[in-house]
Amino acid sequence: MRIKTHVKKGDQVQVVAGNQKGKQGTVLEVNAEKGQVIVEGAKVIKKAIRKSEQNPDGGIIEQDGPIAISNVKKI
Repeated sequence: MRIKTHVKKGDQVQVVAGNQKGKQGTVLEVNAEKGQVIVEGAKVIKKAIRKSEQNPDGGIIEQDGPIAISNVKKI
């Protein structure tokens, strides 16, 4: 079953609540079941990754984190 949301992948949105309030960006991913969206550049988090073939050094990478879907509006 599909859950209807007011934003979809590729939409331009603005964050209207939370620590990232006022930031704008493009929606990279929508997870309707969890009620979350990932907005490019809005909530950058640091994540520790272990060594692997793709990343032989391991270390800390920065990636976009999820924001509650109710905290974004389409522009």
